[in-house]
Amino acid sequence: MNAGAPAAHAAAPRYRWVAPGDLNGFFALSIDNLALLAGMSGILVGLFKMPGDLVLGQMVPGTACGVLIGDLLYAWLAFRLAARQARSDVCAMPLGIDTPSTFALCLGVVGPAFATTHDARLAWAVGMAVLFLMGCIKLVAAFFGQLIRAALPRTALIGALSAVALVLIMFFPFRKVFSEPVGGLVALGVVLLTLVGRVRIPFGIPAMLVSVVAGLCAINLAGTLGYTVPAATVSAGALGFYWPRPSLALLDGMHLAWNYLPLAIPVALATVIGGIDNTESAALAGDAYPTRSILLVEAVSTIAQALLGGVVQTTPYIGHPAYKAMGCRAAYTIATGLFIGIGAATGLVGLLITLLPESLVVPILIYVGLEMSAQAVQVSAPRHIRALGLALIPVLAYMSLIQINGLIGEAQIEVANLSAGFRHEFEALTMLGNGFIVTAMLWASWLVWVIDARFARASLVCLLAALLTLCGAIHSPFPDGRLFWPAAATPSAVYALAAAYALLAVLTLAGDALSPRSAADNEGAPP
Repeated sequence: MNAGAPAAHAAAPRYRWVAPGDLNGFFALSIDNLALLAGMSGILVGLFKMPGDLVLGQMVPGTACGVLIGDLLYAWLAFRLAARQARSDVCAMPLGIDTPSTFALCLGVVGPAFATTHDARLAWAVGMAVLFLMGCIKLVAAFFGQLIRAALPRTALIGALSAVALVLIMFFPFRKVFSEPVGGLVALGVVLLTLVGRVRIPFGIPAMLVSVVAGLCAINLAGTLGYTVPAATVSAGALGFYWPRPSLALLDGMHLAWNYLPLAIPVALATVIGGIDNTESAALAGDAYPTRSILLVEAVSTIAQALLGGVVQTTPYIGHPAYKAMGCRAAYTIATGLFIGIGAATGLVGLLITLLPESLVVPILIYVGLEMSAQAVQVSAPRHIRALGLALIPVLAYMSLIQINGLIGEAQIEVANLSAGFRHEFEALTMLGNGFIVTAMLWASWLVWVIDARFARASLVCLLAALLTLCGAIHSPFPDGRLFWPAAATPSAVYALAAAYALLAVLTLAGDALSPRSAADNEGAPP
């Protein structure tokens, strides 16, 4: 080479895909996924009494394979970006199990399908079929992500998910913490002190690791005083080979899967919009990934999960800038994918789920719930905050429904034998809770557009709610939340509620004539 060769011909910096910060990133991302797998197992086995060997031996490995595939593909995208931009500091996008859908699909699809059919393998097939349909929706939506994002009121979508975060994602983990409070509160305290309070741990030891170790130490110390840890809700796992194989068993559940699409569609679209936001967040942090590539990887990993036996979707995680600030590159996603994927296939993850008290791994879910609810407030216009409160109601109803159904089932009481007054209240609660995510979105959308004086749009929301009520997409009167065509046998409460929504549409339009305000006036309205 000539001495005067241009500087442009100098060798590009080599991508440093492994860095010290990857260790912190690995622990944070791995324990987050481990906690969600533990939460999934606890709900399906502990709450719905599904067989532990099916959950740990089939559903957990199939779900974990999506993490393996997605994280490896995101690492590959990091290598491509580093090569294209000749940079050595590219941080891979984090991917893992989606928190809202873990609770929504377990509590709203797989668990209820088992409670209705009493067939664990059919309920598993229904979960796979719903997940496959969600993956296909995400695959198509990857090409129209920005249009979908623009069409939906941001507060309505985020409000529905924040309601799930506050009511379901935080409530059930808190139940686990209080079922074993010594280790649970200590572990939760470490998580909140470090991740919310920004207390720094010496030597850069990962907060998630410290929370688990601190909880174990607290339990052992209390054990010397006679304290006994409650028995695990999931039967002990064992090392072995649980490597999932491609299967079309999901076809067995496809005929029931359509009943759960009203819940599945908004959850799938939420991850698409979240993926767009996370990609923009990564770009602001210096790593400009192609949005469509990020969304396509998410869709492909979800479809692969369904075909391999998974029942919960994957998604790009919020927090790329945080991982980049830790000094992460691509190694942390590769290590997480291998640990979760291969660990589940060899029974190691299942063994950890059953050996570690749930109270020590679920605090990270409580933190995620807090972050999701905080994000809803941050991204919503101040005048729209009231819509977030309205979105809570259907989710609270569904949570109450889960608790009451559990108590009725445990006491072996037939609903028909209850008093007329309680039965009427129970039926009303059933209608309010079924389709809770879609209901929350519709109610929040209606109030957002009323606040913005967009009364015509708000009226259309009411008409849409009436139509969805008539087919059971929301407010299904049946305990299993199934869809139906309006017929003579349809309960009269369905027609009454649909008519009420239609009347509300008329009333909303009347508000347009009576209100002196316009949408432009409301842009600067005080909260």
